[in-house]
Amino acid sequence: MKTYQFRFEQNLPIPLAEAWDFFSSPLNLSKITPAKMNFIITSNFTPDIKMYPGMLISYKVSPVFGIKMNWVTEITHVKEHVYFVDEQRTGPYAIWHHEHHFKEINGGVCMTDILTYAIPFGIIGRLANAILVEKEVKNVFAYRIKAVNDLFGVYKQK
Repeated sequence: MKTYQFRFEQNLPIPLAEAWDFFSSPLNLSKITPAKMNFIITSNFTPDIKMYPGMLISYKVSPVFGIKMNWVTEITHVKEHVYFVDEQRTGPYAIWHHEHHFKEINGGVCMTDILTYAIPFGIIGRLANAILVEKEVKNVFAYRIKAVNDLFGVYKQK
């Protein structure tokens, strides 16, 4: 099975604690996901919930062609204010491993996402990735960068 990996980095002009507080709440995922994906968290969380190892998050999402899918991820690792990892348990990918790293920088925080994924169905999956999936993954993260900048402002190095 072929795996793919992307690294996305973004600096924000907010304190590390504020970034962690926002990104460690699963309820904020919909704020940084493109509307066309019809992203809905189906887990019954209270507004004050924060991620913890073993947490399962279930969603309904339409990643391509408006086709609705159920997706469940598990938060497998958490080191507060440093990183957390989510891994798909059920959903459209053969593998989905998403690391979220946070590092304090001068005047803000640097967030780094490292995404490793694989598509099922062998050669057909590799073809689907080349034609569609890779582009969609990059579009989702490009949207996320813009949405996060809209929420918190654009980082200007001090």
